[in-house]
Amino acid sequence: MHSDTKMPYQLLLRLVLALGFGALGNFLARANVPPNAPFPLPVWANLLATLIFGAFGAVLPEIVGFLAKIGLARLAEAITSNLPTQVPFRGRRSKTKTKINHFQNPLILDTSAIIDGRLSQIVQTGFVNGTLLIIPSVLAELQHVADSSDDLKRARGRQGLEILTELKKSKYISFRSLDQDPEGKEVDEKLVTLAKKTKGKIVTCDFNLAKVAQVKGVKVLNVNELAQALRASVLPSEELNIKVIHQGKSTDQGVGYLSDGTMVVVENGGGLIGKEVGVIVSRSLQTVAGRMIFAKVKNS
Repeated sequence: MHSDTKMPYQLLLRLVLALGFGALGNFLARANVPPNAPFPLPVWANLLATLIFGAFGAVLPEIVGFLAKIGLARLAEAITSNLPTQVPFRGRRSKTKTKINHFQNPLILDTSAIIDGRLSQIVQTGFVNGTLLIIPSVLAELQHVADSSDDLKRARGRQGLEILTELKKSKYISFRSLDQDPEGKEVDEKLVTLAKKTKGKIVTCDFNLAKVAQVKGVKVLNVNELAQALRASVLPSEELNIKVIHQGKSTDQGVGYLSDGTMVVVENGGGLIGKEVGVIVSRSLQTVAGRMIFAKVKNS
């Protein structure tokens, strides 16, 4: 409702309240309130009471609104002041306290997961929720990679910094950068310490860090394992079209790849490099590095 349509209702409300309170004031004056008054009030006193009560009724909406604002402000202040916003986090080696919030579903970022580049896309799908935490040591590692003299490493590091900027703006998760490292000599040790303190999970692409964290009872979200799990399943006898990219371990093998990066080893495909051929899947093999598919050239 626009302000020009509200105006008649406001004026009508003020008029009704003014008339009502004015009538009440006149009634009280005529009734000689208090009842034990020694003499009746004069006419001018009745008129004055009517005007005072009427004026009070006219400004009553502003008075009620002002009191309501004060009450709501104090109520909000009382609620927020009683909420636990921070809890102390302190390593045994540190003499100063670093305060961190009560984080919902803490996800602790490793440098490898940031540089990998897929984390931002995963977050944007909405499958990941919670609070992403990053410690100063990880930021330092990322900055070191971004300043590398190696072109590829430098590009990876700068991409990681851009991904952090995207994560900060994401509507699906919260992003927090801690101002002090947890206890530990190495970065991996610090990440494990923080995960234990916050009961969070480490997000990484580092196979060794994932294994060490799991041994120490810390949950891990391995981006590589997630990618492997999301790859489409291929069954024996299924037909595929594969472009043979290069030679395999033996001269009679050709190697191609599916759109999701899965390696396909083509038997008797060593002489088909650079060509797209139809193949029939014979078997698949799950390895530490990922899944491999073995296939034979169709009609061979």
